[in-house]
Amino acid sequence: MKKIHFIYILIVAVAFTSCEKVIEVDTDGNNNTIVIEGNITNTPPPYFVKVTSSVAYSQSSVYPPVTNALVIITNDAGVRDTLTYANNGLYRTNKIIGTPGSTYTLNVTTNNIVYTAQSKMPNVVILDSLRSIDLKFRNEVQYNVIPVYTDAQFFGNGYRFIQTINGVQDKTYVVWNDNVNNGLVNQRPIRTRDADVKIKVGDVVKVEMWCIDENVYRYFYTLQELTGGGLGGGVTPTNPPNNISNGALGIFSAHTTQQKSIVIK
Repeated sequence: MKKIHFIYILIVAVAFTSCEKVIEVDTDGNNNTIVIEGNITNTPPPYFVKVTSSVAYSQSSVYPPVTNALVIITNDAGVRDTLTYANNGLYRTNKIIGTPGSTYTLNVTTNNIVYTAQSKMPNVVILDSLRSIDLKFRNEVQYNVIPVYTDAQFFGNGYRFIQTINGVQDKTYVVWNDNVNNGLVNQRPIRTRDADVKIKVGDVVKVEMWCIDENVYRYFYTLQELTGGGLGGGVTPTNPPNNISNGALGIFSAHTTQQKSIVIK
């Protein structure tokens, strides 16, 4: 098995400091590996867990659905929910409710193998507003949207931002933590790495903000550094560090979500 060592350097523009982390990422073909993608949020249920099989590195990104899995979610209050198969590999919850501060455990059983994941839903950090900034670059004006929020008064908060322009999702992975500006008002621009994205005057930009736990942050941060883009959900041919046991790909995330929109002027 071939491994590649990636060194991540978090460049802090204001403080001019950095930290490094070495993470091993497998680059096997990932053929016939289970892929599990599940989300529980603070919005009303139902929630969904998608179970599919991965494909080889050289094949197209079509993931065959797993239709006969046993999918169960429990929370730390003792509620146990056996999910119902819907379609296309999707399993739907029946009674579990997403609550900030609660921990959720996912068990997926297929082919006599049990895959387990756990995620704690953080408390809500309010997305106060959005504002835009225009920068002139090579005689061309570039527009960026800035989410404004006040970080909680303790370290360890993680955030993911999904940007949509006129209904089309920006493919960039955007994740931040609170290593800088802990407990303070945060106003960092979302910088797209999607070559197809160019925000213009009159565009309607929607930003969805997730508050995520440490494992989910590490997963999406790795995708951000590896790909510089990619669809806003789903997996890549590599296998970033996740919270699912037994070598499954994907991520199980219990997170809060909120969104705001702005018209570029």
